[in-house]
Amino acid sequence: MSGYILAIDQGTTSSRAIIFDGQYRIAGSAQQEFAQHYPQSGWVEHDAEDLIRTVIETMRGALEKAGLKAGDIAAAGITNQRETVVIWDRATGKAICPAIVWQDRRTARFCEKLRADGAEAMVSERTGLLLDPYFSGTKISWILDNVEGARARAERGELAFGTVDSWLVWRLTGGKVHATDATNASRTLLYDIRRGCWDEELMKLLGVPASLLPEVRDSSADFGTISADILGAPITIGGVAGDQQAATVGQACFSPGMLKSTYGTGCFAILNTGSEPVRSKNRLLTTIAYQLDGKVTYALEGSIFIAGAAVQWLRDGLGIIAKASDSGLLAEKADPQQNIYLVPAFTGLGAPHWDADARGAIYGLTRNTGPAEFARAALEAVCYQTADLLDAMHGDWAPASDTILRVDGGMVASDWTMQRLADILDAPVDRPHVLETTALGAAWLAGHHSGVWPDAEGFAASWRRESRFEPKMDAATRQKALAGWRDAVRRTLTST
Repeated sequence: MSGYILAIDQGTTSSRAIIFDGQYRIAGSAQQEFAQHYPQSGWVEHDAEDLIRTVIETMRGALEKAGLKAGDIAAAGITNQRETVVIWDRATGKAICPAIVWQDRRTARFCEKLRADGAEAMVSERTGLLLDPYFSGTKISWILDNVEGARARAERGELAFGTVDSWLVWRLTGGKVHATDATNASRTLLYDIRRGCWDEELMKLLGVPASLLPEVRDSSADFGTISADILGAPITIGGVAGDQQAATVGQACFSPGMLKSTYGTGCFAILNTGSEPVRSKNRLLTTIAYQLDGKVTYALEGSIFIAGAAVQWLRDGLGIIAKASDSGLLAEKADPQQNIYLVPAFTGLGAPHWDADARGAIYGLTRNTGPAEFARAALEAVCYQTADLLDAMHGDWAPASDTILRVDGGMVASDWTMQRLADILDAPVDRPHVLETTALGAAWLAGHHSGVWPDAEGFAASWRRESRFEPKMDAATRQKALAGWRDAVRRTLTST
C-alpha cells in the first residue's frame, strides 16, 4: 500500500491540499484564497461553490507538485473551518443560499431571546457550548426562516445541512455520503456530547428538522470515496475533524493535560481533559477533542474570534504592512514607552467574555503613535487574549497549571510574537518542526483508518520541537501590561 496521504484543509480564507509521505513529510501542496463577503455589518458569508472549487483545484495542484497520481494516494482526510453552515438541495447538490461563516453575528438577537427564555443551562449541559451566534444551530434556523420556501422543503426532506466537512464529503462522493464526525457535530448546538447523538429537544428548541442532519461517525472512519472523475482515480476519505481538533491531533495532544493553541484567522486553545467532560465555570467550552474507535476524548476550549485577522486588518484595512510576515518586524520597532492596546472585537468578543455586541477599540493613542505601535498592539492583543484563556483553564482544571503550550498556525512563524506570547503567559511556548499541524492531524486520522499510520503512540513519538520560547519578561512588567489589557477590555465591554 502507498504511504501517501492527502489532507484537505478547507479554512476560512483559503483552501489547501497537502500530501504527506509515510514519514509525515510534505511531498506536495497547493493553496488558493477565495472571496469573503460582508453583505451587512456583522454578517460574513462564503459562496459554497468557492469552497468545493478551490478544494478540487488545490488537490489537483498538490498531486502535480508531488509528481503523483490519485492512484498513489492511500487515503484522504478532511479538516475544515467549523460552525460554518451550508444547506443544499439533495437533488441538485447546490447550496440554497450563501454559506454563513462562523464569524457571522446575525443571530445575536435570537440567542438573546433563548437566554432570556432560560434555555442556556440546558443547552450548555448537553452540548458543552453557550448560546452564541458563533455556533451552527441558530444559523440553520435563520436560513430556514429567511430563505423562501426553505423550511417547508426541509420538512419534506428535500434539503441537507452540513458544516463544511459534510458539504465537501457530499460533493466529493457525488452525493453518496451525508456524514460528519463527532468533533464537527459537537459545534452545532444540536449534539449531546455525553450521549453521542443528535438531541431531539435541542432540535425542537432551534426549529431544526432531523431530516436535515448528517450521520455522525468517528473522526477516523469511512466517509466514502472521492469520485474517480474528480482526480482520475477513486480515493477513500478516511478521516474528518474540525480544524482545531485536527490541530490537536496533529500536535499529538493525546494525553490529558496537553494543550495546543492555533493562531490562524482566530485563535483556539484546546486542552485535552481525557475521557470525562469537564464543565467550565469560566465560560470556556466543553467539546469533543476527537473520537476514535467509538471512544470520545473531551477537551476544554477557548475561542478567540480575531487573531491573524487583526494582521490582515493591518495589511488590507490600514495598509501599514505589505504582507502578514512584516508585522513582527514592524512591531519590533515600536516605542516601548507607548502602551497601546487594541481590543480586536471586530465581530464581538469570544471566550471568556462572549459578548456578541462588543466592537473593536484602541486605547492609549498619542501624537507619537504610528504604524509600529499599531503592529505591536495587534500582535500583543493575541497574546493577552491567550492569557485570558489560560487563566480560565487553570480555574477550571487544576492539572492545566503546569502545561507547556504547543503552538501552530500562520502567526507562529514570527519569533517576536512567540517570544511575547511566552512573556505574557509566563510559560514555555513550543513551536513544532511541522507547522502544518491541522493538515497533519487530518492526514493522521485518514492514515490511521487506512492502516498506513495505525499507531497513535508512534505518531506522538514522531512529534519534534523546532523552537522553545522561554519567558524573559520580569513579573512587574508582565503584571502592568496585563492590568492595562484588562482595563481596555473592561472599557470596551461597558461601552456596548
